[in-house]
Amino acid sequence: MPIPSSRITSISPSGKDGWEVHVAAMTRRNAGEDIVVLSVGDHDFHTPAETVEACVRAVREGRHHYTNLAGIPRLRAAMARLSTRSSGIETPAGQVIATPGGQAALYAAVQATLDAGSHAVVVAPYYATYPGTFRAAGAEFTVVETRAADGFQPDAGAIEAAVRPNTRAILINTPNNPTGAVYTRAALEGIADLCRRHDLWLLSDEVYWTLGACVHLSPRALPSMAERTIVINSMSKSHGMTGWRIGWLTAPEQLVGLLTGFNLVSTYGLPDFISHAAAEAMENDYGVAEIAARYAGRRTVFLDAIRGANQIQVRGSEGGMYVMLDISAIEPDDEAFAWAFLESEKVSVMPGSSFGELAAGHIRISLCKPEPVLQEAASRLLRFISNYRRKAA
Repeated sequence: MPIPSSRITSISPSGKDGWEVHVAAMTRRNAGEDIVVLSVGDHDFHTPAETVEACVRAVREGRHHYTNLAGIPRLRAAMARLSTRSSGIETPAGQVIATPGGQAALYAAVQATLDAGSHAVVVAPYYATYPGTFRAAGAEFTVVETRAADGFQPDAGAIEAAVRPNTRAILINTPNNPTGAVYTRAALEGIADLCRRHDLWLLSDEVYWTLGACVHLSPRALPSMAERTIVINSMSKSHGMTGWRIGWLTAPEQLVGLLTGFNLVSTYGLPDFISHAAAEAMENDYGVAEIAARYAGRRTVFLDAIRGANQIQVRGSEGGMYVMLDISAIEPDDEAFAWAFLESEKVSVMPGSSFGELAAGHIRISLCKPEPVLQEAASRLLRFISNYRRKAA
């Protein structure tokens, strides 16, 4: 065949994307093997019935047509109200644009702020798609690692040291995937200060904002930050709608206008019936409180189940859908640990190094299983650690 573009071949230059353990686990489970999959952040429960019924009703009402490029007015209004609530900053509908999921929102934000050859700073640990998203834009990026010993809180001084003359943006994620860390006000204020001084965009991935153990603080709410912050959001986690692919960006109105043109040549708008169902779900908060409470309970159950295991340490894990465990005292090679755990105990977890170098020596546990399953997985983990240490010795 003719040669593919370098833009496509550079997205995953190593040929590995960090998902190998998960893919292997899913392949084996689909073949009939009894595998406990704790390596992916997809809910084990269905979308709230009210949202499903809203979608069915929209289909029956004939919502089958092209939609506004930036999102139907009802959906944008609902997204604006939710943006106002999550940040405390009054947000008109002209400052939001709908996208097919949070990843599409991230891709649009990167395309809107970075040219080929320009530079961004990415705070790690990070969601596994971040590097490929920058490569797809032809942009350079520097990863600034947070320290596990500091609860994965970002250090503004370390971020500033990575800023170059061609730096255009900083990307952060709080509550964080994979660590579950919720960034403190002091950390966010430090990042906001350097964004103002260096005239940088702040790309703030806040898709887990409803799942934190404390009140959410969006950096968009900090002084003079609304004009330079792009918030990436999604209904996948908050409303239990992973497969519906509904996300949005909150950004200055002028940038939203430009991004409408981006939607023209990329998505050409969202499905009509899904847009109406999503709007109704936002208007009525279908499932939001229940989902947040469910994950808070699961986090407590899992952490209680592993409490007292002095070979492992919990890092971050104040919010989101995950628990991050430091297993470096047992096995510094987190990928080897994850593969061995899958083989021995039939449980899949994500190697920490999938999310950045400093997350090496950690594993990410997804809480997307019922509490009895999480308790059983914790029991298997403790058994595996005990046996693994004897073998290592």
